[in-house]
Amino acid sequence: MPATLLPTFVLMLAVFGLPLLFSLYLSFTGWAQGRDLFSGTFLGFENYEDLLSDPVFLASLSVTFGFTAAAVVAQLAGGLGIALLLNAELPYMRVFRTALVLPMMVTPIVGALCWKLMLDPNYGVINYWIGARIPWLGRPGTALFSVWIVNVWQSMPYVALILLAGLRSLPSEPREAAAIDGASRWQMFRHVTLPLLQPYILVALLLRTIFEFRAFDNIYAMTGGGPANATMVLSMFTYLTSFVRFDFALGAAASWLMLLMSMLMCLAFIWALRRREGR
Repeated sequence: MPATLLPTFVLMLAVFGLPLLFSLYLSFTGWAQGRDLFSGTFLGFENYEDLLSDPVFLASLSVTFGFTAAAVVAQLAGGLGIALLLNAELPYMRVFRTALVLPMMVTPIVGALCWKLMLDPNYGVINYWIGARIPWLGRPGTALFSVWIVNVWQSMPYVALILLAGLRSLPSEPREAAAIDGASRWQMFRHVTLPLLQPYILVALLLRTIFEFRAFDNIYAMTGGGPANATMVLSMFTYLTSFVRFDFALGAAASWLMLLMSMLMCLAFIWALRRREGR
């Protein structure tokens, strides 16, 4: 290792590596608050076995995967549509492209609290517009949908920017050749634009899947995992286990399971990218 990189490596190891290793140690022990740092009893895989037999944890797995899939699909579909619209050469298009990033500039917690006020059953503007008093965040059926809407609203511009950058960088020759051959707009999009845009779509898919899989900010601010655990995703379960119940060992095991699943998804996407490139 070059000597110039050694200070950076040591700093990164101290800031990220040591806490990560300590959390791994905690996940195999019965350590609790108030005890000495390394005085936890070694339990082997008992914490992981407890998690895999916990109905709340298993339900959070189902909620997490369903929420991630629904959010990513909506963000990709909506982001692609917005990118195609913003790629057109129309008047004031630069204004619209600038306005696209506004949801991304809002702090997630602030945006979630604003939406929470808008969805208030008594004073929220959403119920005022539709003329009904719906407890959006108070029912299991509507709470997860409401959080999903907020996540899509905040993250769709991110996907749109990635795909818009891809559209602006695509070569014009294949589309010109397709137009000369008499291809319709739909045929040109399906057989020319979409295949050329596939690497950008895969990158957006990878990033958004990772971010949505560990979604926390909006759920913490809007529902706290409720009602009736309807929005209890893995990150929320880990937070409540570690910092509300103060079961740090079980929380560490949950966080490592979440990390393992995230790494497996990353490897799957990387494999798909390399397979497409023929490596």
